[in-house]
Amino acid sequence: MAEQLIVDLYGCDPALLDDPERVQEAAHYAVRSVGSDIVEECMHRFEPIGISYIAVITTSHFSIHTWPEYGYAAVDFFSCCSSVPETAVRALGDAFGAAESRVQRVERDLKGGIRH
Repeated sequence: MAEQLIVDLYGCDPALLDDPERVQEAAHYAVRSVGSDIVEECMHRFEPIGISYIAVITTSHFSIHTWPEYGYAAVDFFSCCSSVPETAVRALGDAFGAAESRVQRVERDLKGGIRH
């Protein structure tokens, strides 16, 4: 099994969501929290505001997309070898000053129901 975590962060500080260094720092912390390393990363800052950050990590992928004008960040964390800890979610919320978070956990069946 693999796990995908879909996190919605609400009531975030708009300035933090539009700070490339803060977004990258939060991403690095979250990736380390599951024992993964970043293989490659890419970030784009939109004009006038907003950031998309995507990383290929040793256990799959991680992304953050921010909408500062709404105080909202969307996070996707896919890990093929370990469960994503709640501490990673809390750390991301703290990094952006989130007032509320919603988390969906999706178990991905790597074998597709096929028995080997």
